[in-house]
Amino acid sequence: MKKILITGASSYVGARLYNDLKKDFAVTGTYNTNKLFEEFLRMDITDYNGIYKTINSVSPDVILHVVGNPNARWCEANPKEAVKINEDGTRNVVNAANQTGAKVIYMSSVAAINPVNIYGETKLAGETFAKDAKAGYIILRPSLIIGLSPNTSNDRPFNRLLRNIDEKTPAVYDTSWKFQPTWIGHISEIVGTLIKTDTFYETISITVPELKSRYDLAKDILSHFNIPVTPKNDNDKTPVIIVDQKKLEELSLPQYNYQDIIEKIVKEIEGGFLRS
Repeated sequence: MKKILITGASSYVGARLYNDLKKDFAVTGTYNTNKLFEEFLRMDITDYNGIYKTINSVSPDVILHVVGNPNARWCEANPKEAVKINEDGTRNVVNAANQTGAKVIYMSSVAAINPVNIYGETKLAGETFAKDAKAGYIILRPSLIIGLSPNTSNDRPFNRLLRNIDEKTPAVYDTSWKFQPTWIGHISEIVGTLIKTDTFYETISITVPELKSRYDLAKDILSHFNIPVTPKNDNDKTPVIIVDQKKLEELSLPQYNYQDIIEKIVKEIEGGFLRS
């Protein structure tokens, strides 16, 4: 059984990946401040010696590097810290991987395609470091990620929707910014397939084909739970980034359209999937 080490396994995305991948692989999760599961190992992404010690002790076949700050506003307000986490942390992980012979799967973002802010720039720099992984690399580029995770406390867009449902509070969401959403379960499926087929040296965007807004997502999910959603125009000038599905087709990877992922997410919520 292949061994995977997930950095940032307590995060919103990392926790879902940990939950899904441990069904088929020997998975070790790491955390820094929030120990979501008792078996996780502490690892500071800014401490190379500590990173190397942890990776060397686990001796994974693949390192799934999820650690990073995805908040664009935070990155703009804290550029030095953003570089330290998103860039330097990635370089530390890749250097340790090269010392131990591990392959690297790097969680990037579609924001790295044509960076317009510090967040996108740091993710693009992280991609450059990831490509230095000697044993092999995969770069994954999701868009805005939605779907259920064991971590429901992080202030991520989907967790705000969950609070609307749990607290039965009306919601107000923006209509101005358009993007191609990413279902978190889709990421797990693709990572599992890539590792099983030993497919590396690829850069893969993971989205649905359709452009949607935050309002669309809220309306289409919350309407199933009788939560009213009001549209508002925030005049969000974030550039629209359109990616195609050619790489998913080329590599015979799972593909979903927008309605597919909405149906899956609603079923997960209704079934109490991953929720205590």
